[in-house]
Amino acid sequence: MPSIRPLTLALFTSGLLLATAAQAQPYFQRIASFHVEANLDAKENPNTKTSAEIIEFADNGHTLVYTDSPGQRLGFIDIRNPRQPKPAGTVAFGGEPTSVVVSGNVALVGIVTSTDYKNPRGYVATVDVGQRTQTAVCDLGGQPDSLALSPDGQYLAVVVENERDEKLDKGKLPQLPPGNLTVFRVTPQGLDCASRRVVDLTGLAQVAPTDPEPEYVDINAHNQAVVSLQENNHLVIVDLPSATVVHHFPAGKVSLKQVDSTRDGVIALTGEIKDVPREPDAVKWLDNERFVTADEGDYEGGSRGFTVFHKNGTVLFADDGSLERHAVRLGHFPEKRADKKGVEPEGMEVATFEGQRLMFVGTERASLVAVYRDNGALAPTLMQTLVGGVGPEGLKAHPGRGLLVTASEADGRHDGRVGSVVTIYQHGFAAPDYPTLVSDNDDQGLPIGWGALSGLAAHPQKAGHLFAVTDSFYKEGRILRIDATRTPARIVQAMTVTEQGKPAADLDLEGIAVARDGGFWLVSEGNPEKAKDKTHSQLIKANAHGQIERRIDLPAPLQAVATRFGFEGVTVGQLNGQEVVWVAVQREWKDDPKGHARLLAYFPATQQWQQLRYPLTPAAQGWVGLSEITATRDGLVIVERDNQIAGDAAIKQLTLVANDQLKPVPLDAKDVPVVRKSVLKDLLPIMKQTNGYVLDKVEGFAIDASGVAYAVTDNDGVDGTNGETQFMRLGQMKR
Repeated sequence: MPSIRPLTLALFTSGLLLATAAQAQPYFQRIASFHVEANLDAKENPNTKTSAEIIEFADNGHTLVYTDSPGQRLGFIDIRNPRQPKPAGTVAFGGEPTSVVVSGNVALVGIVTSTDYKNPRGYVATVDVGQRTQTAVCDLGGQPDSLALSPDGQYLAVVVENERDEKLDKGKLPQLPPGNLTVFRVTPQGLDCASRRVVDLTGLAQVAPTDPEPEYVDINAHNQAVVSLQENNHLVIVDLPSATVVHHFPAGKVSLKQVDSTRDGVIALTGEIKDVPREPDAVKWLDNERFVTADEGDYEGGSRGFTVFHKNGTVLFADDGSLERHAVRLGHFPEKRADKKGVEPEGMEVATFEGQRLMFVGTERASLVAVYRDNGALAPTLMQTLVGGVGPEGLKAHPGRGLLVTASEADGRHDGRVGSVVTIYQHGFAAPDYPTLVSDNDDQGLPIGWGALSGLAAHPQKAGHLFAVTDSFYKEGRILRIDATRTPARIVQAMTVTEQGKPAADLDLEGIAVARDGGFWLVSEGNPEKAKDKTHSQLIKANAHGQIERRIDLPAPLQAVATRFGFEGVTVGQLNGQEVVWVAVQREWKDDPKGHARLLAYFPATQQWQQLRYPLTPAAQGWVGLSEITATRDGLVIVERDNQIAGDAAIKQLTLVANDQLKPVPLDAKDVPVVRKSVLKDLLPIMKQTNGYVLDKVEGFAIDASGVAYAVTDNDGVDGTNGETQFMRLGQMKR
């Protein structure tokens, strides 16, 4: 094994699957993340729910304006220096803001004041951006959703949705009163309330002609608005000067193959979807003749992709499931949504950067923004994929400043997750920095599904080749082989862990080590405190094909004190001339002194267990535990981390327990030695270099055959997270 010195950070960069820097293609790069709770007033409860949903540029691109629905306010962010966004105040309303557009120094905001679904109410508020004050209101007589301002600044189009109650009769349509498109003239003095005209959208769609349920609107340079009637699977073209419908047509249906359509805990691109309504959400004009839709689905459909239409209703391009397969390749597929809407495209933006017309497709459940180049009559080209907050809803580009921003509405702080985040990207980089890890195709030519990586081990002979395991988020535990000699690193093989010829049951794989015979040592965490289906931490020996040869249960004295915070890492070394398998226990068990976790030693030759105690670093909040262990000639390198995220994250570090501390004692010993540790490397500065938010779970660490160290984070299977996996190249490890 390589010897150890304090780590130095080697540069780690990432390429893209479908484009390379050699093509001289300018890319977007994440340069900053703004946490929306930073805009809370000092007098407010810091746990107050906040959200950034729809976002716009103001003040010549130096200010961001976003809707905060739960806070019933408009938020402002100072981005004069886009790498250092700063809170810039809020404007409160007496209702829920749903959308915002900016005209000069004025923000026009749709506000919902409804108290129930049967009596929808709302208005458009005029807000002075510079003064941060509301100056006027125009009543709508209904509940607004999307707003759009015409390119010439003359018209404001407001989708008055009058949304359905999804709990009433399972959301079945129709539910009256019907929605409409409301049109206002915009003057230099502001919004002209007296110019209000209502465009009737009833009688157009076949699904529920009396209840159009309009969702989103966009306007081209000819002052034509395209409106999506999502639940009705219909699209409408409206001439704004005359406030009349000039064309309308069904959005149509799609049939897809090679998608994961079953929520079964396994990512398998073997499913098929037949005749599914597109049910588009966001819609954006590409030019004056074509527009593109994000086909989310909400009622009975959802095609998991996007579609380019001619305004006469002709489909010019339809995604065939490639967006979903790309999400699988990047480890961003939300398996828990497989039977519903998959990656769930929802947000959309179109803008021109350096002469290239680009489409930005935001996927709510995969938390990705896919960037496509518009090729006119040819199919769009996927250029890169961006990651930011959880569930990107609002997308807005500012080509003049070379910026793209996304607003992710989910606030998961009450559940230990990240809050709502606004992410800022800059255009013009030679190579993208995300993803850092992708998968190759399997034997069927489909991307290898992966996520929730929870352990890492090095190939004993091949430099740059590693093994990882997936945890119990997935039904089947798997061993993945990673080729880190390429950028981004590639998952080149996946083996399901089997037992008696079937996928092994009751596995929660949290660690992996290469055994001396070429097989693997694995650890499964288990949960002895679970009322139903109790399991215990286990040490497992598998062969080189992932077939379990034996399970080694905890001895009775350990089972009696174990908790659900069990085995988290495993490694193989030598002690007093014997082979020893070291196991890291995540947190205190019932008989451990507070602030101490166990290091267990298992001797295969004698089948005996011994133990030591490890002193955990005290935390200001949350808990601290162990998540990985790696044997070296100098001792055990351990990943120690807290369970905090973003700005609350304080402890993500590598420590060394030197050889002179490795003197384990039998389980019945009265005194269990507490080892001394030294900190090798603080991982927080490295994790912050991505300009995202600090991720919670550093779960894997390994040193390859040439002495290069790697670490990887666990994305929890994209369940309540943004799906981001950081595969970190930490540089050469030397004495």
